Amino acid sequence: MTKGLILRPDAAGAGLLLALLASAPATAGDAGDATAGDPCPPVQSRPELGLMGTIPIFWGEAASPAEVIAGTAETHWARPLLERAYRLRPLDTLDASALSGLSLLLLAQPRALSPAENVALDEWVRGGGRLLLFADPLMTGESRFPLGDKRRPQDVTLLSPILDHWGLSLQFADGDGNAREAEAGGPPIPLQYPGHFAPLAEGSDCTLAAEGALARCRIGDGAGLILADAALLDLHGENAGAPRALAWLAAQAYAKAGADAGNRGTAGGEEDNTRNSYTCMLNAEGGGEGEPGG
Repeated sequence: MTKGLILRPDAAGAGLLLALLASAPATAGDAGDATAGDPCPPVQSRPELGLMGTIPIFWGEAASPAEVIAGTAETHWARPLLERAYRLRPLDTLDASALSGLSLLLLAQPRALSPAENVALDEWVRGGGRLLLFADPLMTGESRFPLGDKRRPQDVTLLSPILDHWGLSLQFADGDGNAREAEAGGPPIPLQYPGHFAPLAEGSDCTLAAEGALARCRIGDGAGLILADAALLDLHGENAGAPRALAWLAAQAYAKAGADAGNRGTAGGEEDNTRNSYTCMLNAEGGGEGEPGG
């Protein structure tokens, strides 16, 4: 009962895939410059967004590298939506080298991080990075892979060390497991078996919303927007509200990240592009108003 998994190549395998895919046809999100009246910036002006996680946003739900190269892996609906506003950079690790040059990061139910990765991520955020993190304590949804298959997403989030460091305790929420929507000041956010956050006595500079499932945290010079659920990223679901919710969460997480967001140290003087990026993603073909079904 977990969502479809991202293909998880090792560092060498990821490099090979990127090289082989470099000449592949562009997706709808990254093909060509913006047209007249399009709220999306030209490709070369879109900020770079680092992406890592066990949910198959970038590579699709692939059984092997061969499926990725052949283009037969099922594409995740969120990729073309995000590519309307950002240039995606898939990551396999969170060391300083991988994070270099990035100001924006999306972690979608990532694997457990090593102690060194926790340190690197914390330093990156405190240095001005902006993070959107999906940390689901109990994943729901369907996958083409059976239980126990390592190609499935991480069943439970294993990020307590870094969350504790940021002053958050992730707890299981009571409930019957029925899908529902929560309010956080924007479009309704789909939830199913979400966790909820409780601030720790010390070290927390976070505010909570969406029934405690969403935390907005100021972390040094950076910020994190953390959702204790990933139901809206279901690959096979038919939740018509998911694209709108994802677009809003990304726009909120990366507010004030303009065309130069890929250059660290510029965030403080950038124009807030929250509305533009939100409108841009909702105009994605097959995205904004439609269903992310499989």
